[in-house]
Formats: sequence, C-alpha cells, structure tokens
Amino acid sequence: MTGALDAGMSEDVSLFINIEPLSTRIVPAYAREIIGTAATRLNVVVELTERSLLADPAELLETVRRARKSGCLIALDDVGSHPDSLALLEFVAPDIIKLDYTLSQSDPSPQQAAVVLAVAAYVESSGARIVAEGIETDAHLRRATALGAAFGQGWMLGRPAPLPTLGDRQHSGAISARPTLSVKSGAHARADTAVPSVPSDLLTTSSAQVGSKSLLLALTRQLEDHARHMPDPLTIQAAFQDSAWFTQSVADRYARLAAVNPFVAALGVGMDTEPAAGVRGAELHPDERFVGEWTITIVGSHYCAALIARDLGDDGADHDRRFEFLLTHDRLTVVAAARSIMRRVLPK
Repeated sequence: MTGALDAGMSEDVSLFINIEPLSTRIVPAYAREIIGTAATRLNVVVELTERSLLADPAELLETVRRARKSGCLIALDDVGSHPDSLALLEFVAPDIIKLDYTLSQSDPSPQQAAVVLAVAAYVESSGARIVAEGIETDAHLRRATALGAAFGQGWMLGRPAPLPTLGDRQHSGAISARPTLSVKSGAHARADTAVPSVPSDLLTTSSAQVGSKSLLLALTRQLEDHARHMPDPLTIQAAFQDSAWFTQSVADRYARLAAVNPFVAALGVGMDTEPAAGVRGAELHPDERFVGEWTITIVGSHYCAALIARDLGDDGADHDRRFEFLLTHDRLTVVAAARSIMRRVLPK
C-alpha cells in the first residue's frame, strides 16, 4: 500500500492485496494508519485464497465484513484449484472471481467444468467480474475470454516490474474495455444482507407457519436426504437445540453427509466439537436465544434450502411441541440464516 501511494496510484487503478484471514487478527498500529490512508485514496481489493475458506469460516466472514466496512472490494483467488470451496462462494459473495491459471491454460477436466458452471451461475446472478490468471499465449487469452473473463493477468499482458509512475501508467491488464472494477455489483447486495442474531429473526408474520415437532422432523429428514443425493458440494448446517436430539442415527446421517461435502456443522447445548466423523460441532449456552432454534440450511452452487423454526415453548408430549417455521428456497434468506449459524462454528 505504501508503494502504491508513493507511486501516485489512485482510484482509477485497482490494487489487489492477497491475505490470509488468520493474519488479520493482529494488525500493528503503523499498519492500521497506512490502511486508513490507503482506504481513502486507493481502490483496494482484498484477495482471499480458496484454501483459506474452510479452515476457519467464522474468522473468514469477520474478515470479509471488516474489509467491506473499510470500503474494500472482495476477490476470491485461485478459483478452480479447490472445487469443494465453491460451497462457500455465497458466504463470501466476492465482487471479483480470479480463475486459477489451469483453467486458462488447458481445457477443463470434468471437475473443473463443474467449477466453470458454478462460477457462471454466480456471475450471472450477482454481476461479479471474472479475472483470468496465467495468460501467456494467444490460446490462453482466447480460452480466458471464452470463460467470461474481462480482465486478466499473465506474462502476455505484463511481467513483474516496478510500479509505473503517475505519468506513464498503462492499463495493460484489461482484456477488453469494461467498466472499472470499483463499480458495485450485486455481490455487494448479497454481502450487505444483514446477518440475523438467530435464524428465526428472519421469520415474518406473513411468511411463518406453525407446525408440530413431528412435522418438522419429517421435513428435516427430507432435506437431509435431498442433500445426500446432490452432486454439487454443499454446506449443511443445523441447530439442534440440545445435543440430546443429535442421536446415534442422526450422527450416522450427518457423518455420511460430511463424507461427501466440504462443510457440515451442528449446534446445540452440550454438542461436542466433532459430534460425528467430519462434522463441525459448536456448543450453545443453555440461556442463549439460539437454544430456541431448530434450523437446517443447505447451500450449494445450484441448490439452496432452509427450514427455519422457533420453539414456541409448549409443555406436554415432545412430538406435539409447536414451532413457528419457514421452509424456503429463497437464496438470500437461506444464506442469511446459514451465515447466522456459521458465525458460531469454531476453527478446526
């Protein structure tokens, strides 16, 4: 950032800064001062690597929140190198997607073709921009543009060199004339959607219904079964109220889901950190509002669904207990509920 400021760069050029989310926990005072100055004079893009997404999702979401609050755009780097991380695409809601160099330099494998389709669906709905990495030949350039990239990086466009001075700056990285990367896209709208304290805060008088626990059990099981047969990688998160409801049969189902999906989590009072093989657990305090939640969220590139329910506090038989609930496939609602749960999940 200091070098960019000294070179006279301004908002007409985007400055990409690649970080690991865990490195943002402790920022020295001198760095905060530089960042504060740069935020007012530069168009900063915080670039996150795919490999960082699954390690500590709660810290990742907090890093993204702070960066956006500072006025930065968000880019996701090396997309295509770790296909499973596409399941978190909606949670990061990047403004810019940087395709891994392998997608520019060779025809995609079946696994990479699935990545291309997922990226295309996200870009179409969000307005995010694509940057292609590794452009070194005319063939790479043709393949990058065919993948929808409007910007690129690689030796064909420019080799590493000192920053240009203010007078001789050239925009050699643009594949074609397109609006500046600083323009807000629909990805901002997704990212700016408020994250509720608990998922049931999303319920409204017009949307909510009332049903028994036995009904919710049937709906939840159907969503879990549907997720088990989905070909795309998913994030699956569930709030169980109490670990007592995470029985052995439930644990077996969630272990099977975790075996084929990159992120599966379960919350509840007394929940272990790994209540089933591959499942992330998060313990709830008995007195907190989350204990009244019964929610399952499923988010993938082409599918999303959620059952969001709030315990109405009935006495009597357990299977007759009533819940106010919403069954929805609206992506913004599902992702907002999923983010509310993900904030509670601890790192591996």
